[in-house]
Amino acid sequence: MKRTKTNNKHTIRRILKYAARYKGSLAMAMIFAVLYVVLTLAAPVLIGQAIDRIIDKGKVDFPAIANLLLMTGVTVLGCAVFQWLMGLFVNAVSYLTVRDIRDELFEKFNTVPLKTIDGHPHGDLISRMINDTDNIGTGLLQGITQLFSGIVMIVCTLGFMIMLNVFIALVVVVITPLSMFVAAFITRLSQKQFREQSKTQGEISSYIEEYVGQQKLVKAFGYEDKAQEGFEEINECLRVSGQKSQFYSSLANPSTRFVNGLVTTAVCITGAVSVINGHLTVGQISAFITYANQYTKPFNEVTGVIPQLQSALAGADRVFELLDTPDQKPDAENAAPLAVCKGKIDIEHISFSYSPDKPLITDFALHVKAGSRIAIVGPTGCGKTTFINLLMRFYDVTGGDIRVDGQSIYTMPRDELRSLYGMVLQDSWLYNATVRENIAYGKPDATLDEVKAAAKRAFIHRFIERMPNGYDTMITEEGANLSQGQRQLMCIARVMLCDPPMLILDEATSSIDTRTELKIQEAFNNMMQGRTSFIVAHRLSTIKEADVILVMKDGHIIEQGSHSELMAQNGFYHNLYNSQFAAT
Repeated sequence: MKRTKTNNKHTIRRILKYAARYKGSLAMAMIFAVLYVVLTLAAPVLIGQAIDRIIDKGKVDFPAIANLLLMTGVTVLGCAVFQWLMGLFVNAVSYLTVRDIRDELFEKFNTVPLKTIDGHPHGDLISRMINDTDNIGTGLLQGITQLFSGIVMIVCTLGFMIMLNVFIALVVVVITPLSMFVAAFITRLSQKQFREQSKTQGEISSYIEEYVGQQKLVKAFGYEDKAQEGFEEINECLRVSGQKSQFYSSLANPSTRFVNGLVTTAVCITGAVSVINGHLTVGQISAFITYANQYTKPFNEVTGVIPQLQSALAGADRVFELLDTPDQKPDAENAAPLAVCKGKIDIEHISFSYSPDKPLITDFALHVKAGSRIAIVGPTGCGKTTFINLLMRFYDVTGGDIRVDGQSIYTMPRDELRSLYGMVLQDSWLYNATVRENIAYGKPDATLDEVKAAAKRAFIHRFIERMPNGYDTMITEEGANLSQGQRQLMCIARVMLCDPPMLILDEATSSIDTRTELKIQEAFNNMMQGRTSFIVAHRLSTIKEADVILVMKDGHIIEQGSHSELMAQNGFYHNLYNSQFAAT
């Protein structure tokens, strides 16, 4: 998106709306900024008066100078205190604002459709949450501090200069705007590069997250060199965009300082003439030179923080882009949960595609009796997992309807619908917490005895008891201190604890050894008694006992029946099954 002044103003207004929640702190910061500026401008007057009392030989007024030095010391001390207090309140506003934006971002992750999360590299989303919000905080901090105090400094300094000499003040006012034009020109040059830099930061975060998370796979296939090459390519793009943005933005400060040097030169020349003509004293021209520097200083400071401000704007664009993403379609107003779920499911000619030009599932129909065990098999990409996503409304169908016990799932609250299913996936997920907390993830109020009972049913209890702190043992991030099979057993225990009326097992035993798998199958058989269960499996030996086996291909059911019926048909399933158990 091409940046315009309107874009910038809109983005700044949105940031300030967050900051406006803390009006009290902002007001205190502004009060202390005014006091800081007033005392800063009072010091040159005191110093100028002291100079006028020592200008003539043998006419030094030591008592007056002592008083002026004392007042100057108090003024300088007051400046330091008020500057510190101003920074304190500005910091508070900045970090509170960033906290609020991050809270909204995280909440947004929970309200957007799943396709939004799937459609962005996860590292890029993390970069928006961390790096871009940090840039907003830094830009906001610098912007409030420099902009407001700079405006106050300019206005007050201009007033002091007019009181001293109107003509010299006009010289300063006429020349100084040149620095603003220079800064605006350079800002336009660097703006594009800062946006490119933020985008590339998201790409490199995504790349790192992907390869660090799959480091075993990288090493197993000897992909280190290619991974390094890919990283260096993105890193080089980041270097180029960062170097260009910093180069262009770094031109602003010295350029404006050059213009400000012209201001100081003009003040010195016109001031010297005024002193010679008796219109100003030496002390007054000394104060005037100081004021001229103070007047131009805010322009220098603003151009000095242009990189942070532009980086903040670029980061804010990426953050607000995500915050403006439409939420998932809300539940229907008349949405109501099932009073009792028996598990009868009717799938009425549904259609679905991830992109409009690539249909995946078309005219899919299925009627499942309550308590049935439905196995779903087929080649990769045929729509098995997509079908499961549609059952739980992770994605919505583009045509047709799905009904549970006669009620459309689109007239149920999503949370209620998903609570009807217990789901065990091929990819197990654990988080950094105790074993007990991980098993009780879906039922946080479960007692320890209930957790242990679920673990026993999943044949993981004995292993947990042997761990250093039993059920209070901490699991590292993503269960890195457990084997894949142990992680999956804990995920199975998690579902067994929730005891849902329907089950979805998506390659649930793929990482478990054959002996343990037999025990798990026995536990599953007990748990599936009287429950409608969907079993997605590649290992066909695990689904022979299913009531109905659905064979999918290209989004359609091409065969269905029991294991023996399908084998007797000598069709696609027959060939698929024999391909796994053919003699070598």
